[in-house]
Amino acid sequence: MTDAERIARVQLARTKGVGPLTYSRFLETYGSGLAALEAFPERVRASGRGELKLYSADKVRREFDETDRIGARIILSGDEDYPELLEHLSPAPPVITVWGNTNLLKKPCVALVGSRNASAAAMRIAHDMAHDLGNGGFTVVSGLARGVDTASHNGSLSTGTVAVIAGGIDNIYPAQNENLRNQIKDTGLVVSESPFGHEPRANDFPRRNRLITGLSLGVVVIEAAQRSGSLISARTALEQGREVMAVPGSPLDNRTRGSNGLIRSGAILVENAEQVMEAIAPAAPSQPSLFEMPDDDLDDETLEFSDEDRA
Repeated sequence: MTDAERIARVQLARTKGVGPLTYSRFLETYGSGLAALEAFPERVRASGRGELKLYSADKVRREFDETDRIGARIILSGDEDYPELLEHLSPAPPVITVWGNTNLLKKPCVALVGSRNASAAAMRIAHDMAHDLGNGGFTVVSGLARGVDTASHNGSLSTGTVAVIAGGIDNIYPAQNENLRNQIKDTGLVVSESPFGHEPRANDFPRRNRLITGLSLGVVVIEAAQRSGSLISARTALEQGREVMAVPGSPLDNRTRGSNGLIRSGAILVENAEQVMEAIAPAAPSQPSLFEMPDDDLDDETLEFSDEDRA
């Protein structure tokens, strides 16, 4: 892929109103990012959405330069080193930025998620489970948040852990995890779908959660309230065809009502790493099937394409 084509594809992917679904349809219809950009103005006029404006090519060039400067890389869907499980999502995230050891994504991955305001018991379970999964040959994926995420990353630092973040690859959120982020980018991998320098907003976190579950064969929920991002991750994992597991907790603790509810709804009850490995063993050695990524929460506007457009 030429540099011009890579810039064109990132430009299209970063355009407001063009989510993964519309991006994939543009490439399918026009065959390349450059051709898609050429057709974009007419396509917008035909759709009646005249407010859509292409993302600046100069901004994309700066993003490539700044990403290279810190030692990170931008990977496009279709690149040889694009993560295989993500590639099988429909649609796949068009652009991700990685910082660290991408070989960790070639091992079977398991996501550990849970409460930010986690109990001491949940923190210990997350740390020990992550440690044992790492020693068992698995890569632990989490979201670099406080609580369960932090414990999961710390438990698997020695074997390599993947932190998926909502902001740009250079962003540190929460600030208290700056040292942990630095350790992960040196010994593990940091992954983002956002542009370099982007400050995370609330609507960026569902997209981050899709990456966490999309990179993984299964997700373990360790302590989650009834209304929490961890339950959204569990729902997304189900829609992607991933295994959903949950650690049981005290019915007297509001922080466990969501995770206990997952078990009542059919999630696999797990208490340690061995049980997690048993649960995902059928999926680990095989090639993934064509999973479907949900469209409902994506920042995506569908532009209609006719057979004539595809010709």
